[in-house]
Amino acid sequence: MSAPVPFRVAFSPEAVAHVRARVAHYPFPPAPEGGGWAYGCDAAFLSTLCRYWVERFDWDACQAALNRYPQFIAEVDGFRLHFVHVIGEAAGRRPLLITHGWPGSHYEFWNVIEPLAFPSRHGGRAEDAFDLVIPSLPGFGFSGRPARPLGQRATARLFDRLLTETLGYPRYLAQGGDWGALVTSWLGLDHAAHCRGVHLNMVGLRPPGPPQGEAELAWLSQTQAAMQALGAYFQLQASKPQSLAWAMADNPVGQAAWIIERFHDWSDLRERPFEAVYSLDQLLTNIAIYVMTDAFTTSVWYYRALFEEGGAQLAAGQRCETPTAIAAFPGEALYRTPPRSWVERAYNVTRWTDMPRGGHFAAMEAPDLFVEDLRAWGREAAP
Repeated sequence: MSAPVPFRVAFSPEAVAHVRARVAHYPFPPAPEGGGWAYGCDAAFLSTLCRYWVERFDWDACQAALNRYPQFIAEVDGFRLHFVHVIGEAAGRRPLLITHGWPGSHYEFWNVIEPLAFPSRHGGRAEDAFDLVIPSLPGFGFSGRPARPLGQRATARLFDRLLTETLGYPRYLAQGGDWGALVTSWLGLDHAAHCRGVHLNMVGLRPPGPPQGEAELAWLSQTQAAMQALGAYFQLQASKPQSLAWAMADNPVGQAAWIIERFHDWSDLRERPFEAVYSLDQLLTNIAIYVMTDAFTTSVWYYRALFEEGGAQLAAGQRCETPTAIAAFPGEALYRTPPRSWVERAYNVTRWTDMPRGGHFAAMEAPDLFVEDLRAWGREAAP
């Protein structure tokens, strides 16, 4: 265990020049005519992105954005963890841990940090403020690289010690989506003495036993169909992630295409086109966190780690009793929120919000809804 050391993002000019050259000279393979996004990342969009990446993307502005909030490195159980730590108007009284997933990053939460930490500056009440702790998952971004796949339950142990021992918060709240939802769920199940409430925008744990009732069976059938259509990435990353790593090494365009396809397919595009949901700068800043840290390989190991660690299925009689809030975003294409009956067999659900819009990357797609729900939940669940 070590005291946190301040950290700043600093991409070397040589590394930037190397990535720019690799993108500029990428040999685009053939793409099916008129295929759009149906066969993978859209060729026209990727070409536009790469041209912007080479000719207009401002690397200095990217680094400045990533250095906007205080961030640190701390050693926890011999593992190096990177995290953002914003002490807001709560002044140490309401710590909130927020955990990202794949292919996101700690940068996902950039548009919600200010209103969550300093609500009085953004039309809210000072008493709704949180202290925010936003780590990079092990093997992601600026955190350390495990020697072999390290899973979500082990991550929860690291994060609990980060909050309680390194940062001195005896009790805290936790929020997560994607892998962050499972890490947060393990915090609620295994570390309830410290984690006093969880907020999920994706359900992580599976209840014991088979589905019950028509609604659960229909949801399971829809989920299996969605996984068949959109889940090939999961099967690869959960079984042979190193095969993907060999192909993606020193391949920034390949990594970008693999990541962007997920952003496109999992976002709520019912009312807005993809280009209106995210700016090119947002997408490229998130991609840069993978490309510039060589984290792509160990990030995809995280899927294999799920099964090596034992999966997310609860045993008979097991349930997360920590008070749990569910935010169900309707544009979630692959990991749709199960019926409440299913969720309540795995969690002690004390709050449920059906959102009007937004998809998988909730904090980026619908930051206003994300902030509003966390503030309301915090009033009920603050430690």
